[in-house]
Amino acid sequence: MKKNLIKPYRYFLKDTIRKQIDFSQTDQNLGVDPPPIEKPCPDKAVKIDLPQIGHWKDILEVDLAKAIINRQSRRSYLDQPLTLDELSFLLWATQGMRKKIDAGHAYRTVPSAGCRHALETYLCVLNVQGLSPSVYRYLPGEHQLLFEFTEERLAEKLVHAVFGQPYPGEAAVTFIWTAIPYRMEWRYDLASHKVIAIDAGHVCQNLYLACEAIGAGTCAIAAYNQESMDRLLKIDGQDEFAIYLASVGKVRVKKA
Repeated sequence: MKKNLIKPYRYFLKDTIRKQIDFSQTDQNLGVDPPPIEKPCPDKAVKIDLPQIGHWKDILEVDLAKAIINRQSRRSYLDQPLTLDELSFLLWATQGMRKKIDAGHAYRTVPSAGCRHALETYLCVLNVQGLSPSVYRYLPGEHQLLFEFTEERLAEKLVHAVFGQPYPGEAAVTFIWTAIPYRMEWRYDLASHKVIAIDAGHVCQNLYLACEAIGAGTCAIAAYNQESMDRLLKIDGQDEFAIYLASVGKVRVKKA
């Protein structure tokens, strides 16, 4: 191991940096307006209504303890589509908005440091009923999908961006979470980046548990080519960049 490099990377995991920050000088405490709670949409954007929260069809009641016991990473999927109700449920479970507080804050279904929620959810859809294979973005405030673009050979390019791991190309949909760091930096300055990573873990764990209610499996992916993934999503890689992924698909449900 390169011990001279390990020490500064370990430092990232600590909260020591908080002692070096003058929080009176953060943008929040200087009176700068908070950034918006979700990435703005372009004019004339194509938005798709999702099934209403709490009124999903065929979503099972799952005992929490059983969901935790059954939770595992699943990389093999059936050639079956997800329904729009199922996708709606997964999006709500991972980034759904419970209550909007003001222009810059909202309570969601997952915790976030300082209620900052620095993540956006993109979807590489390959097999979802009612949706064309394309890239979409979730709009939690409206509980809608924003159509981003259609990409030729989307599955192939997605697999390439995860260093050849095949299962995202065989999944019904792959969730790709991006970070917009300034949402957190506005409040926490240099202490922001560790907690953004922690927040991503909260989101993905909810996805694992929610998949148990729809007969689906998921597998988190942290190994990917940063530049290739950012190019695939058509984001700048500086003020917004991919941070975590998870493929989702139907799996064989074991009978009790």
